[in-house]
Amino acid sequence: MKRLNQRALTLATAASLLALSAGGAMAQDKRTIAVSIPAATHGWTGGVVYHAEQAEKEIEAAFPNIDVIVKTSPSATAQVSALEDLSAGQTLDALVILPFTSEELTGPVEQVKSNGTYIAVVDRGLTDPTIQDLYVAGDNIAVGANTAKWMAEKLGGEGKVVVLRGIPTVIDDERIQGFTDVMKDTNIEILDIQYANWNQDEAFSLMQDYLAKYPHIDAVWANDDDMLLGVLEAVKQSGRTEIKYALGGNGMKDVIEMVKAGDPVTPISTPYPPSMIKSAIYMTAAQFSGQAPMRGNFKLDAPLITPENADQFYFPDSPF
Repeated sequence: MKRLNQRALTLATAASLLALSAGGAMAQDKRTIAVSIPAATHGWTGGVVYHAEQAEKEIEAAFPNIDVIVKTSPSATAQVSALEDLSAGQTLDALVILPFTSEELTGPVEQVKSNGTYIAVVDRGLTDPTIQDLYVAGDNIAVGANTAKWMAEKLGGEGKVVVLRGIPTVIDDERIQGFTDVMKDTNIEILDIQYANWNQDEAFSLMQDYLAKYPHIDAVWANDDDMLLGVLEAVKQSGRTEIKYALGGNGMKDVIEMVKAGDPVTPISTPYPPSMIKSAIYMTAAQFSGQAPMRGNFKLDAPLITPENADQFYFPDSPF
């Protein structure tokens, strides 16, 4: 699997667009790219919708022969129906999909593939990866591991931490695996790990429970920035002062602003950028102009976001 940081993938995308520009005049056959993504049910998917819509506008403005159709779905069942509607109404040259769930969408995407459609999958892979021509995702193990390495170093390898996890998915499992594998080699005790479903309100309630249950906590890892905001509010209301660090992940702009400002409790983050959907759409568009075929698996790195590099991960106009 090819590994790219977000900047490298952006450069690769730009190179593809240069190729598109070079070949655009010769490639006038109308091409249709369908983009199927979850609706903005929480902050991260709100960012996915934003970046998908930006890609639609930019590609259609630059290349009149490419039509990008973005469809959002509030559930896996609705996404299956959306794929059926898209396929029934027109010939799809390509499908870029971020599946609501891997299991429920694999069969419907395979049906689309059987019509000769190019398939690009983002984030949540299909249960049968042979269906995918292109796969773009973040490195969830690195999200957990890089956060844990930083936290362990700052705590001097000693202390007590609590962890909030998301929903029962492979993504969440990998993040927890990365974090706990690093912590096993330290003297840091993980007091508790419970689900808060990547939800700010549920994270607030769970952190209140942690604060009531444990008289001393050195640090908190919330696994996700939506949950981190709930954690920070619970800590603020409690008046507890011993908690040195509260960290999340995904690169929400509110959290990046904390990092940029040098916040002492949340001085770093790790990216899992929703803009990966935009990169996948650009790479897919390269299939149809400029002789830039894209095949394979591309995994984004998860470097620490610090005050020094935070501007690279900050999208002030994005909802996330």
